[in-house]
Amino acid sequence: MRYLLVALVLMFSGCSLKEYKHTQSKIIIIKSPKIKFADLGYIRNSDKAIELELFIAGNSIKKISINHLVCVDEGCMTKSGFNADYLNHSYPSDLMQNILLSKPIYDSINLTKTDNGFFQKIQNEDVDIKYKVDAKTTFFKDMKNNIIFKFKEAE
Repeated sequence: MRYLLVALVLMFSGCSLKEYKHTQSKIIIIKSPKIKFADLGYIRNSDKAIELELFIAGNSIKKISINHLVCVDEGCMTKSGFNADYLNHSYPSDLMQNILLSKPIYDSINLTKTDNGFFQKIQNEDVDIKYKVDAKTTFFKDMKNNIIFKFKEAE
């Protein structure tokens, strides 16, 4: 019984309200097996949590919150569980949060610095990724798994 209580506390604390230090409005394009979206959204983050909120015609339609768990409308799950359900099972668990924060992915493998950001090309038996970050845009494309993320400064 005690273990059940601890599990419930951990699960619900993963989806609890957070106070975010940074909020950025972005034009967001997402194409994945479960999410297809192109419109305005917000990326909010603090030291320990990140939230992606998607809007269509001014109405919030989806929220993805990431801390030690990933919480979506359907509930909370592990980061690897989120990848398996929403993206690709072979992705590293920190992939989504690194893309949202415009940080290098896959432990900075094949990282090439550019004048105002960086570029990564990652190919293996599971992925064929091009990932580019500059001052105004973050672009991730996995040609093998047909997944795209593009975040551009809203003007």
